[in-house]
Amino acid sequence: MGIVAFVFKLRRIPAFLIVLTFILISCTGAPPGTTPAAPQAAAEYEYQVVKSYPHDPAAFTQGLVFTAGQLYEGTGLVGRSSIRRVELETGAVSQAYDLPSPYFGEGVTVLDSRLYQLTWQSYTGFVYDPATLEKLSEFTYKTEGWGLTHDGKHLIMSDGTLTLYYLDPDTLQVNRRLEVQNVPQHLGTVKLNELEYIEGRIYANVWPSSYLVIIDAGTGRVTGWADLSGLIPEVPAGTSIDVLNGIAYDTEGKRLFVTGKLWPRLYEIELIPVSVVK
Repeated sequence: MGIVAFVFKLRRIPAFLIVLTFILISCTGAPPGTTPAAPQAAAEYEYQVVKSYPHDPAAFTQGLVFTAGQLYEGTGLVGRSSIRRVELETGAVSQAYDLPSPYFGEGVTVLDSRLYQLTWQSYTGFVYDPATLEKLSEFTYKTEGWGLTHDGKHLIMSDGTLTLYYLDPDTLQVNRRLEVQNVPQHLGTVKLNELEYIEGRIYANVWPSSYLVIIDAGTGRVTGWADLSGLIPEVPAGTSIDVLNGIAYDTEGKRLFVTGKLWPRLYEIELIPVSVVK
C-alpha cells in the first residue's frame, strides 16, 4: 500500500480507536492480540559452607550486619534484648548495650556512621554511635518492626508482610513502599523478616522457616530462593534452637554470613544456582 493510500485510510478511522490502540500498546508493551511474556520464575539456589564460626547460643538473633570489619548483632526477647559488637572469629561479645523492658529488639543496620535498631511491637527505633554503642536518639514508625537494612541512601524496613518500607535516614519518615511479588508458591505464606541489601538485591529471611529469598530492589520481584534447612546445627541434649534469622554481608571481602536464633554457630556460605550445580 502506498503512503498516500495509507494516510487516506487512516483518516477514515475514528480518532478514538487510534488513541485506544496506542494506549493498549503502551500499557502491555505489545500490540493488541499478542500475549505478554510470562514472568520468569525465581531461580533456586543451593548453598556451600565456606567457614563456620562460634556464635553465642543465648543470642536470640534478630539483626546482623558486618561493616568496616565489625560484626554487629541485635538480639530479641523482652528483658534479653541488646545491641552488641561481636568478634567474628571467636563469637565473643566485645561490647553491648541492653535494651530495657518492654522493648523486644529487632533488625539492625549501619548507615553513615549511625547504627539503627528496630523494636518489634513498641513502634520505636533507636540510633546509636557504632563506635561506642551510645544511644543518640529514638524514632517512631507506624508498623511492627522486623528486619532492617539500607541501600546506601535509604533505610529499608520489613514488618512481617510482603511490603518493604524505605525510610529517609535523617527524618526517619517513610518515603517509598515496595510490594514484593513473584513469590514461589511452595514457600507458602511469606513473612519477610531479617534483611540484607547486597548489590541491588535484598536478601530476606522468611519467618518461621529456613527459606531465604532474593528480591530485586528495583521491582520487588523475587528472583531467587534457597532452602537453608541443612544448616541447622546440632545442639546438646536438653537445649533447643529457634529458626534461621540473621544475614550479613562483607562488601569488601564478598562474604555472606547467616545464623539463627539461639544457634551456637554462624556460617559463611556461598549461594550457587541449582542449574550450575547440576
